[in-house]
Amino acid sequence: MTTQEQLDSVNAAIRAIEGGAQEYRIGSRLVRRGELKALYAERARLEAKAAQEAGYGVTVAEFDTR
Repeated sequence: MTTQEQLDSVNAAIRAIEGGAQEYRIGSRLVRRGELKALYAERARLEAKAAQEAGYGVTVAEFDTR
């Protein structure tokens, strides 16, 4: 499963639970309403991974100003 497919699945679970569902199945994993915080964290992780894969990462450079 690609990162985007995983992100789509997590977003579907979040929408279902926010819409009133008490539980939602992602593949073989059953997610309950109380695990919404974990879904938000997983979404943030997958969004960062997708951005990195797309080349939107952040590079920091430090220049010596002596």
